[in-house]
Amino acid sequence: MDRSFDGADKPLVFAKRFSKPQCMSLRLLLSLGLASVAAAQTAPSAQVELANLREDVRGLTQRTGELLLRLEQLERENAELKRQSSQATRAAVSMEQLNDAVSDLNRTIKATVATSKNETLQHVSTQLEKLAKQTNAAIDSLAKGMATRSAVQTTFSDNYAKEGISYTVQKGDSIAVIAKKTGAKQQDIINANKISDPSRIMVGQTLFIPGGK
Repeated sequence: MDRSFDGADKPLVFAKRFSKPQCMSLRLLLSLGLASVAAAQTAPSAQVELANLREDVRGLTQRTGELLLRLEQLERENAELKRQSSQATRAAVSMEQLNDAVSDLNRTIKATVATSKNETLQHVSTQLEKLAKQTNAAIDSLAKGMATRSAVQTTFSDNYAKEGISYTVQKGDSIAVIAKKTGAKQQDIINANKISDPSRIMVGQTLFIPGGK
């Protein structure tokens, strides 16, 4: 039967009792409602934590990228150091080879000098002796030429005929030949032309022949 209430201070009285399945359904709905309310109350906190987690993940990702870049740089530097070390090793080997080659060359030079010293001295002595003979021969030849050469005339007399002819020296001519051709005296030709060395008249040279015909 129906029950009513008057006044706000009276408890609510249901018109009928709920069955057991209905009670269970009601309890389930109440539980779901309470869970929804609790979830609604805790949702902002979860979102904040999720945002913080995402920020942490982003920071870790950035840091990981920086570490990877640093790792790549270290690997490049390591490779460069290995390359430089290899070059230094090769340079050291090359320098050692060069030193060995220089040492071998020095030994060869010393051995050559030691074995050929006497031969070199003997050869030099022979050349010097030959040169000395040639020099002495040249000196002797020069001395003989000076001895047989006529004395150079430096003073000339004016005692010759002032009239005469001009004569052009030809191939094979000498003062004696010219004097014979023109009928003049040799000394007059020399004095008139002031010829200091009668053996050095030249072809084509024009001479004054005193009293010549």
